[in-house]
Amino acid sequence: MERRTFIRASALSAGGLSVGALSVGGASAGAAHAQPATAEKPLRVQVLVYDGVEEQDFAAPVEVLGLAAKMGGAVRTTLVTPDRPATVTCTYGTRLDVAAGWSPHDADVLVVPGGGYTDLHGPGVRRLIADRGFLRRLAGVSALPVGICTGVMVLSAAGLTRGRPATTHSGAKADLRAQGATVVDARVVDDGTLVTGGGITSGLDVSLWLLERFLGAKFAQRVEVVLEYERRGTVWR
Repeated sequence: MERRTFIRASALSAGGLSVGALSVGGASAGAAHAQPATAEKPLRVQVLVYDGVEEQDFAAPVEVLGLAAKMGGAVRTTLVTPDRPATVTCTYGTRLDVAAGWSPHDADVLVVPGGGYTDLHGPGVRRLIADRGFLRRLAGVSALPVGICTGVMVLSAAGLTRGRPATTHSGAKADLRAQGATVVDARVVDDGTLVTGGGITSGLDVSLWLLERFLGAKFAQRVEVVLEYERRGTVWR
């Protein structure tokens, strides 16, 4: 898709617009963060990592949001594990020492990356999907849930995508549909209180969209220029 087409598709968010001012399906969009992010109250983003997480899936939001903070954006990003501080081994062997466990009350946005979906018994999202206690906590979270790639299938297992527009990696779309979501073939799907992204590299587009939604289109475009990355595909809303 040409860049000008993408801009037309994504320009529904006005720069600096409060998330609470949006309405989707009669619900307040982004109820987890009703006011625009400010230096005094930055957007608090937690990125969930776990054994088997795909490197690109979590690295994209860390890079994009970290750069945004360095450029003066009111955003704070923290890596968290599903439970307690731990060393996490990623899909391709990268090891991360993660100092914090997931604390739902300390986040406005929870990003769930994917990884290991095709391995039914190894590390990856399948273990999260099998953890009923974790899924119960996830189902009750007040933060904005954001799924990237097969991380969306974790949100689905928690019941968060049922009856709602969503996307995921092409290899998992049939499963997502079978679990009750309305699958949309878009790079990013924003249904107000749920944001989902397609496969692997879509984490870049999801993260830039979050910047546009919470910090404004002009700021997101500045970050995009520094990254030397042009957003791909459509943001469906």
